[in-house]
Amino acid sequence: MEENSRSPTDPFDIQRIHYLVRLMKRYDLTELGLQNGQVRIRLRRRGPEPAAPPVGPVHPAVVPAVGPAPTSPTPPPPAESVPPAAAKTAVIESPMVGTFYTSSAPDAPPFVATGSVVHPETIVGIIEAMKVFTEIPAGVSGTIVEVLAKNGQPVEFGQPLFRVLPS
Repeated sequence: MEENSRSPTDPFDIQRIHYLVRLMKRYDLTELGLQNGQVRIRLRRRGPEPAAPPVGPVHPAVVPAVGPAPTSPTPPPPAESVPPAAAKTAVIESPMVGTFYTSSAPDAPPFVATGSVVHPETIVGIIEAMKVFTEIPAGVSGTIVEVLAKNGQPVEFGQPLFRVLPS
């Protein structure tokens, strides 16, 4: 069967496949799968090359000019501990990958701020992914003690967005 003789509803229509590939590029998707009955289409494209693992801060070696060696080693700095207040807080995490927004419009006030009292159904923000806006409910009752994500910031699944002191 020739390429031009396929019907527009045929899942293997080359124009439809080109359209899907353009959507993948536009929204930076690396994989797309569609199924209609027995027909299944799966498209994959190579994503961006993984970044090199982060390297710790580079500090130049400090060599003492001349002097006696220290007689006692300096104790290591104390390990960072979670402050007691943070240990009692709940975290509202991102349920998906996308762009986090603190309000419904650029000129609208934020849904919540530090000190806001929330209930499980209170909307604390929205996440936009592929032009779809998803409201994020608090899921917990309490007071917002820390906003961890900035307006317009890309977020990952499970990324902490807010810290809440449960009531």
